[in-house]
Amino acid sequence: MRRTGTADLPLHGGHAPRWLFSRMVRLSRALIEVMALEFGVEEFLRRIADPHWFQAFGCVLGFDWHSSGLTTTVCGAVKEALAPVARDLGLFVCGGKARASRRTPEEILSWLEKGGLPQEFSALVQKSRLAAKIDNTALQDGYQLYHHCFFFTRKGAWAVVQQGLNEKTSYARRYHWLGERIRKMTQEPHSGIASQRKEETVLNLVARESLRAQEAIVSLTKEGPSRIMKEIERAKHLVLPRRHSLTEADLKPRGLEKVLLKTYESPPKDFEALLGVRGLGPKNLRALALLSELVYDVSVSRKDPAKYSFAHGGKDGHPYPVNRKVYDESIAYLEELLAKARLEHSEKMKAFRRLHQLF
Repeated sequence: MRRTGTADLPLHGGHAPRWLFSRMVRLSRALIEVMALEFGVEEFLRRIADPHWFQAFGCVLGFDWHSSGLTTTVCGAVKEALAPVARDLGLFVCGGKARASRRTPEEILSWLEKGGLPQEFSALVQKSRLAAKIDNTALQDGYQLYHHCFFFTRKGAWAVVQQGLNEKTSYARRYHWLGERIRKMTQEPHSGIASQRKEETVLNLVARESLRAQEAIVSLTKEGPSRIMKEIERAKHLVLPRRHSLTEADLKPRGLEKVLLKTYESPPKDFEALLGVRGLGPKNLRALALLSELVYDVSVSRKDPAKYSFAHGGKDGHPYPVNRKVYDESIAYLEELLAKARLEHSEKMKAFRRLHQLF
C-alpha cells in the first residue's frame, strides 16, 4: 500500500457539477477528519501519495473511475474541505490546476503565518518547486505539468500530487510524491512509480542509472560558456549522423548560453541546485545531458519509469481487470473510515454502494 507513482488517464473536458462537488467536499472532510483522529494526519499523506488509494478515494467521492478530471477534482474538493479546519487538524493543502498551481509558494507561506508554524518550514516552498521542476524537466516523458497540489502538516511532513498532459495523445499522467520516503529528491524520488502506458522517448535524469550523468552535467555547467558551445558545435557532427531522432535544436536550444553564463558565474554545488537555476528548461537540460554523454562517456536513463496504468483497466475488466488485491486493501481501509465518519445514514450508504460497484 505504501507506494507512490503515476497514473495515465484519458483527458475529459467539462467540470464536476456543483451538486456533486459540494458532496465530494463534505464527504472528503468527514473521511479525513476520521483518518486524522484515528491514525494522525501524516497517515493521510501516506495514503494520498499512494496512486491506488487515491484512485479508490476518488471513486468513493463519486468521480469518474478513469477520467483525468479525477485528479484535479479530488484535490480541489480536499482543498476546499480542509480550508476551514486546517489549523485545527494541522493539515494544509496548497496549489491546484493551472494558475492556482503557480500560487502554491504564496499559499504555503500564508498557511505558515496563519498556523504560527516555524519559519524554517519555508523550505517547503523549495520542495514544492523542485518536485514540479523534476517532473517537468528532469523527467522528460512527454507530459507537461498543468496541476500541482502540495499537502503538508504542522510537523513539516509533506506530499505532492501533480498531473501532466501529453498533447499528442490527450492522456494525462499523475505523479505522487511522499516526503518521508525521499532521501534525495534527485534520486528515484517516485518510489514505486506505476503506469501501464510506456513512452518510447524518455529522458530520466533522476533515475539511479543517471547519477553519474548528473555529476557530469554539473561539471559541464562550471566550465566557461564559450568552451561548452564549441563542444556543442562539434557534437552536432558526431551525434546527428548516428542518432536520427536528434536535431540541431536538441543540441543548441534557445537560451542555453544565458543559462551557462549564470552557472559559470555562480556554480551549482549539485544537480538539485542546478535544477533551481532560472531559465533551465527541458531543452537546455537535454542538450547538457547529451553533451555529458559524449564528453564524459556516462549513461543517461531512457527507460520510462511507469509500470502500471489506470488508463484502460476498469471494473468491467475491459481491456484488462484492475489489481484486485491492492484495490481490496484500499477499499477495506475506506470502508472502515466510512463506518466511523460523521455523515448522515443516506450519505454513508451512497458512498458504500460506490465502493462495492468498483468491481
